[in-house]
Amino acid sequence: MNVTLQRRALWLAYVTVGYNLLEGVASIAAGLIAGSVALLGFGLDSFIESFSGSIIIWRFYRNRAMTEKEEELREARAIRGVGYAFLILAAYVTYESVEKLIRREAAAPSLFGIVIALLSVVIMPVLFYFKNQTGRRMKSRSVIADSKQTLACVFLSIALLIGLGLNYLYGLWWADPATGLIIVLFAAKEGYEALKEEKLCC
Repeated sequence: MNVTLQRRALWLAYVTVGYNLLEGVASIAAGLIAGSVALLGFGLDSFIESFSGSIIIWRFYRNRAMTEKEEELREARAIRGVGYAFLILAAYVTYESVEKLIRREAAAPSLFGIVIALLSVVIMPVLFYFKNQTGRRMKSRSVIADSKQTLACVFLSIALLIGLGLNYLYGLWWADPATGLIIVLFAAKEGYEALKEEKLCC
């Protein structure tokens, strides 16, 4: 395997983990302050993205004493963990979003949340491009799959920005839980894809 590409994949994984940890903490803090289910869901998704990046780090710092079969089984368990984490996220955000829609609970407008979403809309597409190109050049399924997680984050960032913007500018209370339900669709899809990938892996 090309050492330069391997180092690049590792560096991109470190960037993914570091940025998403910061994004997750900031999003959850903003979500708790504003009572925004969309921001909370986005923050939890950021931690899942960090976990996905951690799998790539594991790939390039694996125990060389392990057999190929042991490595495959270990990666399959990690992929399964990511899949279940996404499904748990989907269930949580569904409950919170539906409850807010039924009770007509309005989240407070969050300028801080809008700034977080804007940063992600700018940063994540660039990160996705380099990760996807690196994965394709390496012919690495795991790096390509991780890049798709980043692409999902791009779509989530756009949905979050629209929902928060509508609430901030026009006071549309339902925009926040509606955005939460969009996040549910992405989270459920990613969870299903991860579990399917685990079956293909083994």
